[in-house]
Amino acid sequence: MSISPRVEARFYEKDDDAYICGLCPHRCRIAVGQFGRCGSRRADEDMLVAYTYGKVSSICVDPVEKKPLYHFRPGGKVFSVGGIGCNMSCKHCQNYSISQSASGKKRATYESPEELVEMFRKERVDMIAFTYNEPTIWFEYMVDVMECAPDATYILVTNGFINGEPLRELCQHVSAMNIDVKGFTDEFYIKICGGRLQNVLDTVKTAFSLGVHIELTYLMIPGHNDSAEEIKEFIQWVLDNLSADVPVHFTRFHPDNVMNDVPLTPPESLIGAMDTATDMGLNNVYVGNIISEEGSDTYCPECGAAVIRRTGYLVNAVALEGLKCKGCGHKLYIVR
Repeated sequence: MSISPRVEARFYEKDDDAYICGLCPHRCRIAVGQFGRCGSRRADEDMLVAYTYGKVSSICVDPVEKKPLYHFRPGGKVFSVGGIGCNMSCKHCQNYSISQSASGKKRATYESPEELVEMFRKERVDMIAFTYNEPTIWFEYMVDVMECAPDATYILVTNGFINGEPLRELCQHVSAMNIDVKGFTDEFYIKICGGRLQNVLDTVKTAFSLGVHIELTYLMIPGHNDSAEEIKEFIQWVLDNLSADVPVHFTRFHPDNVMNDVPLTPPESLIGAMDTATDMGLNNVYVGNIISEEGSDTYCPECGAAVIRRTGYLVNAVALEGLKCKGCGHKLYIVR
């Protein structure tokens, strides 16, 4: 195990006796000796430091469907890795023990990009997902890993709260993203997440326009972001700005962090959102965190045949021939 280096952060400028970070829309002004909101930026006398560079909290080999990505390399395995910190402060975060842990307070092991790639190679998979906490605040480390293993396929599971310039650079390396759209009002983002809706929507549109495979996750929280009007506005935005083929995952909330007084999402709310999205024209809609006979299967939008059946994370491409429906020959929005 090597020693953690002091790595200069990218995307910042000097401002008198402080630094202004330009990685995400918060644009934190960080005085010497202090940290940015995400905990991944520390201001030293001579530079802004990528403080969490290489500090790994979590490693696992997962099904790619767990990200969740249902239309990207279905049935594939992915080397998942996470760090510490986040640039949002979601009151319902399930991974708050690593995402909201104060810098230096959470146990993490330094792994150089070369060491991480060596671990990845030993697992004999060809995909790496940066996940568990917010990956974009690990910008410098991710880019170094990507340059160390340019033959790997890279995935981000992200809140989408990142500025345009670093996002566009990441999109040169990243093949797929699952982006959380956590609600569809700015009030929800400000009150519950500590972010802004428009910044996330800008990220989704930019990544999609640059050819990154996009899937969206919408966690439905009873009484907070699950009204019929809000769900419809979200669906219409996807149709107007992306594509009817972009997969959308409506997932079940369970009480966690500081939102333990909010009940579980009723299954009928998830099924209702899925039905509404399908009726409005989305072709690939799923429900997550519940057992559903039809909410995890992929259907051909042309003939209606089930082309991929899923039981948990077991995947059976029952009628998928290459990228086409075996029944009618319709080309599907799938990367294999």
